Amino acid sequence: MDIGKRYMPHELENRWYKIWEESHSFEPRQGNDKFSIVIPPPNITGKIHIGHALNIVLQDISVRYNRMKGKETVWIPGEDHAGIATQHVVEKYLLKEEGKRREDYTREEFLKITWDWANKYRNHIREQIKALAASVDWSRERFTLDEGLNQAVRKVFVSLYNEGLIYKGKYIVNWCPSCGTVLADDEVEHSEEKGKLWYIKYRLENTQNYVTVATTRPETMLGDTALAVNPSDERYKNLVGKIAILPIVGRKLKIIADPYVDPNFGTGVVKVTPAHDPNDYQIGLRHNLERIQIIDENAKINENGGKYAGLDRYIARKRIVEDLKKEGLLEKEEDYTHSVGHCYRCGTVIEPLLLDQWFVKMKPLAEKAIQVVENDEIKFYPERWKKVYLNWMYEIRDWCISRQLWWGHRIPVWYCQNCGHVNVSVEDVKKCEKCGSTDLKQDEDVLDTWFSSALWPFSTLGWPEKTEDLKKFYPTDLLVTGFDIIFFWVARMIMMGEKFMGEKPFHDVYLHQLIRDKYGRKMSKSLGNGIDPLEVINEYGTDPVRFTLAILAAQGRDIKLDVGSFDAYRKFANKIWNAARFVLLNMEDYEKIVLKEEDLKIEDKWILTRLNSTILEISKDLEVYNYDQAARKLYDFFWNELCDWYIEASKNRLNSSGKDKLVVQNVILQVFDSSLRLLHPFMPYISEELWQKLPIEKDSELLISAKWPESNENNIYPESEKVFLKIMELVKGVRNVKAEMDIPQTQKVDLKYKIVAKNDDFIEKNISLIEHLAFLKDITQTEVKPAKSATAYVDESVEVYIPLGDYIDIDTEKQRLTKKLEKLAKDIELYNKKLSNKNFVEKADPDVVEKTKEDLIESEKKYQKLQTLLKEIS
Repeated sequence: MDIGKRYMPHELENRWYKIWEESHSFEPRQGNDKFSIVIPPPNITGKIHIGHALNIVLQDISVRYNRMKGKETVWIPGEDHAGIATQHVVEKYLLKEEGKRREDYTREEFLKITWDWANKYRNHIREQIKALAASVDWSRERFTLDEGLNQAVRKVFVSLYNEGLIYKGKYIVNWCPSCGTVLADDEVEHSEEKGKLWYIKYRLENTQNYVTVATTRPETMLGDTALAVNPSDERYKNLVGKIAILPIVGRKLKIIADPYVDPNFGTGVVKVTPAHDPNDYQIGLRHNLERIQIIDENAKINENGGKYAGLDRYIARKRIVEDLKKEGLLEKEEDYTHSVGHCYRCGTVIEPLLLDQWFVKMKPLAEKAIQVVENDEIKFYPERWKKVYLNWMYEIRDWCISRQLWWGHRIPVWYCQNCGHVNVSVEDVKKCEKCGSTDLKQDEDVLDTWFSSALWPFSTLGWPEKTEDLKKFYPTDLLVTGFDIIFFWVARMIMMGEKFMGEKPFHDVYLHQLIRDKYGRKMSKSLGNGIDPLEVINEYGTDPVRFTLAILAAQGRDIKLDVGSFDAYRKFANKIWNAARFVLLNMEDYEKIVLKEEDLKIEDKWILTRLNSTILEISKDLEVYNYDQAARKLYDFFWNELCDWYIEASKNRLNSSGKDKLVVQNVILQVFDSSLRLLHPFMPYISEELWQKLPIEKDSELLISAKWPESNENNIYPESEKVFLKIMELVKGVRNVKAEMDIPQTQKVDLKYKIVAKNDDFIEKNISLIEHLAFLKDITQTEVKPAKSATAYVDESVEVYIPLGDYIDIDTEKQRLTKKLEKLAKDIELYNKKLSNKNFVEKADPDVVEKTKEDLIESEKKYQKLQTLLKEIS
């Protein structure tokens, strides 16, 4: 059978995904166990990026593997409404296309526009997920704003409120002036920035003496209500309890002692502004300080700012510094680098403000979520993330869940305009439960998008309804996500799962790393180094892209991705295709026979041994999510062992006739069948296409639902494996000598071997195979090493030589080898010089340092080998 000379990925992709969908192959089937997983729902803000592609591919590998293991498998897809992120992009779109702002629309009008956006991008995301060959069950697709999830969100809110775990209060929060909403602590991204440290003189009451205070934000001094020192700071013990006068404003400030104060910052005396700094807020609570807010939600100075009212915070800073200079109250200013918080979505510098917000008490919810991880009921891969998770959970703070947005789950709270009663309900409230009034106003805010995402593992299965899916598939088995949302999402899902289901939401959490460019830089639009997964799929095909991502996904390390990597694994796909074509073209007279050990040749026993070992190793790797190791072993087995060695070793037998041909046909089909099954989770399209063409008895109509191969102990031959490995080393030795001496690999040469210890006759027993694999004319035994010969192979029992006099000009080759040795000596000197340079070893990219070490070792090995070769032919 001829499958065509060229591997054409896109033709396969379009055809097979449709067949899998139409045959309901993605839906769970009765199995011996279950495997369930929920997709981390992509935001509906735009296209899937390469990080999403990695995430989806790794999930699909586990899903396809477990499906083939016979488990009742379901993978639930869905999308996240992504409150602040979606509203931000829709507002930008409207401003650009319509020249309008959100305030130009009613809430209902804006929500209709955003729903249209959501539906459009949900469709885009579906097509992108399909392009990655993801075998998700589309019949169970969910959206974090669909009616079912809306009911789940309301039920959770009301339950937590009734238990006193949700409350409303005036607290210091992170405010984004651009997005116009509060942000959770996790949504604030901190970066080091160059700024100034201003030293301001605060006069002590009834004296002409001053105390100097250092600050990075002089504009907030308008809201100062105290000065503070560390109680152990001997310099200022005499100041505690005294009064200082706030410059410009004239307010009296008590000097207090608090252990939070760092004696090494500035002068050791700090200003306390409880309404505009989270740490100052805590100091204020401890000392019962007044809270004066002087910056509004637009990041402008409010009416409490006196003559600076109405000014932008940064303009006010400039004016205040100028006024302090005029009054002689600015002692000095210094350059200062410090951490500044920014909105994770738009990049605006956040402003800590004191506002009325809704919060969740996290300590009570965290107790069980800590316990299940401490007890390894939930396991993290890599394990080091367990400690990171627990450290954060031990110090968890209350979660601000209200957002000043229109897009999202509106808070299910209605305020009675008649009696002031707060009505909290799953269903819309039409009249006040206390006084019966119908004059009600719903809370304007929506819930943090992570509130609905936290319910994802059980809300997607139908909760709060008691569905069959919930009963059968909860808890899920695996969560695959990025390490950057371990606190945003993973921790909150564990807390909510334990609270509302009484059980953990998943057994295992696999946290993959960031994808960076080949230089280790984070991918970004500004650098122009991003990789669009759909573009590379269009160029290279889905299977090569999937395999590339899998083989690079080493646990615990960021992934350095070069577009050239995709081409390397497109070559792998071509290799698979060409090997399958060769096999199928040699199956015209095939018939199935029962393989008997006595009929198997050494190469048959070797490949069957390697196949069964590979099945065992890859299965173990996939059980613990070592995706990269499984992919590497599969690549090495398919390309190196099956194609380069076994198929090559079998060619003469395939061109023969009789029983020996039938044996090799049966072996190669058995190996190819299992190999394609192993390949399927990684490269589903090419494996399905080629498996369908194999002339074998199949256990399923489709490979996607066929059985995962099992290791067969009866097909493992350790002694034959040892012998064949010796044959391989001998052949590689011959090839290396030919390469070093510029002899074409296909040129046949003589080989002579000397028996050192008469306990091994592997050459004599396998002469025809060795001659075929190494392109040899004649193999003969000798008692002494021939003159001007190169050693090809040596072990404890035999020495193998290639006489070179008939094939090369000895003098010319000696000159050529000498030049190569000189070049290698220079390379070795350069590598040693680099590695002895402390700056290089400590400051260069670790991968570059490691590569230099590897290059040194390789060059030294080659130098020794060429030196030996030069001596042998001299």
